[in-house]
Amino acid sequence: MTSDERLVDGVLLPGFTGARIPDWLARAVDGGLAGVCLFSSNVGPDVAALTRALHERRPGVLVASDEEGGTVTRLEHRLGSAWPGAAALGRLDDVAATEAVAAGMGAQCRAAGVDLALAPVADVNAEPDNPVIAIRSFGATPELVARHTAAFVRGLQGAGVAAAAKHFPGHGSTTTDSHRALPVVDADPATLRARDLPPFAAAVEAGVRSVLTAHVLFPALDDRPATMSPPLLGLLRAELGFDGVVISDAVDMHAISRGVGRGPGAVAAVAAGVDLVCTGNPDYPDPYDDEAGYREVRDALLAALADGTLSRERVADAGRRVAELADWVREADPAVGTVGTDLGRDVVRRVAQVAGDVRIGRGAHVVDLTGPENVAAGQRDLRLVDVLRRHDPAVTTGPGVPGGRPLVAVVAGPSPALERLRAARPDTVCVHVGLPDGWTPPAPSVILWGDGRAQAEVAAELLLGPP
Repeated sequence: MTSDERLVDGVLLPGFTGARIPDWLARAVDGGLAGVCLFSSNVGPDVAALTRALHERRPGVLVASDEEGGTVTRLEHRLGSAWPGAAALGRLDDVAATEAVAAGMGAQCRAAGVDLALAPVADVNAEPDNPVIAIRSFGATPELVARHTAAFVRGLQGAGVAAAAKHFPGHGSTTTDSHRALPVVDADPATLRARDLPPFAAAVEAGVRSVLTAHVLFPALDDRPATMSPPLLGLLRAELGFDGVVISDAVDMHAISRGVGRGPGAVAAVAAGVDLVCTGNPDYPDPYDDEAGYREVRDALLAALADGTLSRERVADAGRRVAELADWVREADPAVGTVGTDLGRDVVRRVAQVAGDVRIGRGAHVVDLTGPENVAAGQRDLRLVDVLRRHDPAVTTGPGVPGGRPLVAVVAGPSPALERLRAARPDTVCVHVGLPDGWTPPAPSVILWGDGRAQAEVAAELLLGPP
């Protein structure tokens, strides 16, 4: 392996296929690969054995995972997260609860061998029609998001797991999901500083070890997405004083891969100041060969070193920061004890809103009216159905509406389908798992501020009564 190959591998965070270490990944880890990012397809019955094998190959390798609580989890993708997401925590607005939840998630990550949790979401959800952030945000005001972002960082890192505040400088004002296309935010610099930057400043003040970028275009500041923008990443360093690891959002997302391309996007990102390039998920939503995806990005960076597009000093500096992050994780002394997942349900109980009589009998039928899936959350089934079936195996789900049975509609907002359903069945119980700021469902209804397992378990309590 050449010195350039070691330099480049030291700034790469690829995904891979399956719950075992493929041969190409083993060779890359042995050769100095910075780390790997776990996705749902990597998390089998014994994920700790997988991460232990990775760490044993090279102690400095980083294992990252999207662990936000609520709708976005990889470690608990089968059952759903036992921890409430950001929207419920922001609604409660108890910073001690947020810190405790993050500490519990951190302990869970450490037990699974995850070194770097790609959380918290520090985006201010200022756009009600945001298709990708929404319930992943603590709220719609910078002050609220800032105090909970800082609390989450303290809790997670107090448990010995590095946090990554995302998506810098803000994905909360978009109407486009960067997984699908390049979002554009037409905000002037003053608005950006007042609305979007305070949570990231709070994260830096709290000692966050990494910040993850947004594939979002801010034309008032640059003609390149933030991930590839020297002015925007320079703002993070110069104005906010951040000296930790800058991580790119996945370069296989359409905002990059269908624009400049994965390889050129990675080169531009590192040149702009990114230290660790996340290549993305080779299994979802657009499957590709995992090794080929890694090599495409790696080869582009090697070619950029060879022709001078990238300086070796820039890549070496990025690798130094990544190695320091790995050292921090290995030397961390978790300062928290065990935090039970009953805390997650308690948070949801405190924010849940009930209107009318929501009790249902046995044999209920559940209809999913939540709309298109959130790509960030990945593929999943309705958590509520899984939880209800533990109490009542006769529960069914599907698009049909059988007569004579209790009917539950899981919703994330208003829709013509819901109007038709309620017209035919006024007794339908609505379980709202989205943001109810602009709309609340007619009674009988339950509003939960999220759709993780914690929300589903509280909903089951309300629908069925005590076990």
